[in-house]
Amino acid sequence: MTLLTPLLSGFIAAFIGIIPPGLINMTAAKINLKEGKKNALWFTVGAVLVILFQVSLAVLFARVIDSRPDVVTLLREVGFGIFSILTIYFLFIAKEPKAKKSKIKKSSKKSRFFLGMLLSGLNFFPIPYYVVVSVTLASYHLFAFENNIIFTFVLGSVLGSFMALYSYIAFFGRIEKKTDYMMRNMNTIIGSITGLISIATLFNILNYYFS
Repeated sequence: MTLLTPLLSGFIAAFIGIIPPGLINMTAAKINLKEGKKNALWFTVGAVLVILFQVSLAVLFARVIDSRPDVVTLLREVGFGIFSILTIYFLFIAKEPKAKKSKIKKSSKKSRFFLGMLLSGLNFFPIPYYVVVSVTLASYHLFAFENNIIFTFVLGSVLGSFMALYSYIAFFGRIEKKTDYMMRNMNTIIGSITGLISIATLFNILNYYFS
């Protein structure tokens, strides 16, 4: 396996995980608009630093899980149940999210760096997300739990996270209207994504039991 595969896999997984409008990327964009690009970049560096540790922890945890086929199967079944429930919730139950305007006071680069670390640290989604991603990639032989490949995957995840956040900093002014549209339709977008993941997971489970 070439190192390019885990590098691209990590980059794409991180970009997909961060690019939907959320607290961290929207805060980075607002800091850029109100305080300038330097403060926004310091915020981004702080956030990405925490993501580095989260991805590393997730992959190491996934390596333990991957050595237990029974646990991998159980994880897929639990994941199918969770994603199915999320699909039903976001498509049929959840109310339309409303964008809230928040005031950001002028702060130092140091405080923005630690704010990025804080908000990123409060977001526990990356750990289970990268566990599922790495185990899934390994099942398709696109990833292996070897030190050099893990390092490359983590590096790709860090680069992908930084690029996704930088995209909000650089282009938020141009995509603000589209972002508002995405916020209004976020439930449908998330529900559709979780629905596709549920179908893929179900196919994987059926393939395991009937192969």
